[in-house]
Amino acid sequence: MRKFLSILFAIIAWFAIIAQYILMLNASTTGFADTSIRFFSFFTILTNILVAIYFTNQAFVKNYAHKAFLNKTGNLTSTTVYILVVGLVYQVILRKTWTFTGLNKIVNELLHSLIPILVLLFWYLYEEKSIIKWKSILGWLLYPLVYLIFILIRGYFTNYYPYPFVNVLNLGLSQVIINSLMIMILFITISSVLVGLGKKIDKD
Repeated sequence: MRKFLSILFAIIAWFAIIAQYILMLNASTTGFADTSIRFFSFFTILTNILVAIYFTNQAFVKNYAHKAFLNKTGNLTSTTVYILVVGLVYQVILRKTWTFTGLNKIVNELLHSLIPILVLLFWYLYEEKSIIKWKSILGWLLYPLVYLIFILIRGYFTNYYPYPFVNVLNLGLSQVIINSLMIMILFITISSVLVGLGKKIDKD
């Protein structure tokens, strides 16, 4: 069942990513190169790529030995944290900001709604929750922190920010820092909930 779910979830994730890329290229007015850079500037896309890579690895690996980097205990939990933040931020902050129709709507729901649920389900079924350490949470913050620094530096030179809550031009740097701190708190909160819940589930 684990391999079947891995294959299914990998297909769904890669379909959503590739379809979103094609849709974005088709709607582009800035050219292939700039559109491609903007595509990979979205935390949603980068995180869904991470999810797709994880499930692709799970689908083809012959065993789940922890010596393989992607199979180390805790990697699934960190990936789950990232994709849950993607889903929650979209549902709470961005859903009313952007309106989609047709295939755009389907792909958007896959990236922001269905895939986070699928990853959480996989985490519940297969992560070795009891041995995940609390101190790992700090390490998990590196990815979103590097991402934030990247989009702020790129935004400074290009005046393009992928999300409205980090748009320095509209909000000012102080407000963007406040917004970023709140999202970092969300990362820490979800991480803590998953680690704590995981230990309780495995204990019961």
